[in-house]
Amino acid sequence: MRLLQYLSWMACSAACCFAAGCMVPKNQLTSAQSLNQMLAEQNRAQIAEIENLHSHSTTLEDKLIRAEEQIATIDKQWRDDRQRLAAFEQELTDGRGNKLPPGISTQLANLSRRYSSIEFDTVTGAAKLDGDVLFDSADVELKEDAQEMLAQFAKILQTPEARDLKLMVVGHTDSLKIARRGAREKFPDNFHLSSARALSVARFLTKQGVPENQVGVSGFGSHQPIASNVTAEQRRLNRRVEIFVLPPDAPVVGWTETTTSLY
Repeated sequence: MRLLQYLSWMACSAACCFAAGCMVPKNQLTSAQSLNQMLAEQNRAQIAEIENLHSHSTTLEDKLIRAEEQIATIDKQWRDDRQRLAAFEQELTDGRGNKLPPGISTQLANLSRRYSSIEFDTVTGAAKLDGDVLFDSADVELKEDAQEMLAQFAKILQTPEARDLKLMVVGHTDSLKIARRGAREKFPDNFHLSSARALSVARFLTKQGVPENQVGVSGFGSHQPIASNVTAEQRRLNRRVEIFVLPPDAPVVGWTETTTSLY
């Protein structure tokens, strides 16, 4: 930059000297004029480059502003989605679909901690019982340990808080066909077996004092698996009986008092 200033000064000096009538050799004058022209061209080039950089800077600034606006929009959408998710989770927690009395939920949760073969979901009111703990293979006779657990379950459902609740007992099997001939004669397929197992649990609960009009039964066979049925452990998970503890106003297919619009 300093060299450029020096050369410009030299060119200007020569030009000024010429204008003042100084005696300057022709070759020096020509050289000074060429230098002055070169410097003028370089100056124009630098001005063009500065304008180009300014234009580029403006473009980058516009892109940055648009990017910041997009980030702000995405951030707002994310916060809105989080609020909707929190509201949905709160609805589940509040039990809009399952308003079990707090005392019943607490007792069933405590029962699930005492028995590893039972899982209880405080949000949905679903209790999942291990089928292998309840029954022997292709059998519907409750094991002794299972009877003790179900007796405790029935005791909770006979408390005053539970008098208006409903129970839906649902049986499930794995995907294997019933192998033993004697069992096949009783239960031609897994639909029959899952329904019979659910009925066995329901009958035990009613014998323990749970009112029959609070109990419903269904069987899904192997058609609602929770594992892939590939390994023995996965099949064990699929062999289960579920007991859904439902509030009085929970809609249940076939339960006339909760689906009055059908009748």
